[in-house]
Amino acid sequence: MHTNSFDALGPVVIVPGLRDSGAGHWQTLWQQRLPEVVRVQQERWDVADLERWSERVADVLQRTSPAWIVAHSFGCLASVRALAETGASVRGLLLVAPADPEKFHIAEVLPAGPLGVNGLMVGSLTDPWLSWRKAEQWARRWSLPLLCAGAAGHINVDSGHGHWPEGWNLLQRLRTRGHARGRAVQQLIPVAV
Repeated sequence: MHTNSFDALGPVVIVPGLRDSGAGHWQTLWQQRLPEVVRVQQERWDVADLERWSERVADVLQRTSPAWIVAHSFGCLASVRALAETGASVRGLLLVAPADPEKFHIAEVLPAGPLGVNGLMVGSLTDPWLSWRKAEQWARRWSLPLLCAGAAGHINVDSGHGHWPEGWNLLQRLRTRGHARGRAVQQLIPVAV
């Protein structure tokens, strides 16, 4: 198993989106590299049920806190909702290509203000699930820095992102610097447009 300099920085909770993250998805590949990792399992991967999904995230966080959350697509929305509902202690949050809450008619049940955790949101200029304009709005709403991945689609296998080394480096920076210095992520990674 591949290990890293940040092995002792606490568990990572992987929160996939709809239809889970398959064998070639960066979340699955990262899971194989991380020593302390828990993957949230949903009863129905094909049904975007925010209440049930966020309950599953909350259950995992209850057993693993304080943890680092690495979420993708609808998993981002479930993670944010779980944090708001439970106030779970997390070390940091990496939200990658969140799905548009308005597409699922759930915007009103998501947090309306800052999440109160160190974190980072990564968006794409060509994401079919969330426009860049809306990504900016949600990042501002949650007080998270937003990093532009360029014309990267939904940052998944279909858009050519297997291991996604740029994201892996972001996670490493988030974990090592956030843990070592207790700094806010805003000081670590500038917003790029």
